[in-house]
Amino acid sequence: MNKNSQSVDTDPINESAAISRGDFMRSLGLSSAALMAFYCMGTTLSSCKSSDPAPTTPTIPSTGGSGSNGLTGNATTSAGAINFTLDLTNSNVVGLKTAGSALKVGDVFIANAKSGYVALQRLCTHEGQDLLAYRSGSDDIVCSAHGSEFKTDGSVNKGPAATALKRYTATLSADGNTLTVKA
Repeated sequence: MNKNSQSVDTDPINESAAISRGDFMRSLGLSSAALMAFYCMGTTLSSCKSSDPAPTTPTIPSTGGSGSNGLTGNATTSAGAINFTLDLTNSNVVGLKTAGSALKVGDVFIANAKSGYVALQRLCTHEGQDLLAYRSGSDDIVCSAHGSEFKTDGSVNKGPAATALKRYTATLSADGNTLTVKA
């Protein structure tokens, strides 16, 4: 081979390695600006679900009997009116004493909200989903199934739910160790 001649490598792998990332994207018909716009929209668009993930809410059985699980009375509507007391010193429910916490008891959703304890029906009024959770940051109740949001008084703050959650009376004892919930 003579010194002035250059070899030409026609290996397709080396040719594709030489193309820049921008050239490759342009060859696909997408400019960098379009890609950035798509990326930015993709991270902010959402379905009907809330972007603030709802925390999980612990559940205790609906009938207390002896109170071994912290519950005395009836927390289900199928056996009559809601009327029960929670022993907030019991290890099963002591977490409810923490501000911002929530608990599902029978047919009732209880939250230790900014305004105090609130007791609401457990199922979302939109489609009856059992996915309610308290969000302490926004002091509201959210259903993670379809994004319905409720104020702590049970009223609808954001649909698709159109009907308020039923609210029950929640009364904290003077010593702060028992919470009574009644219909």
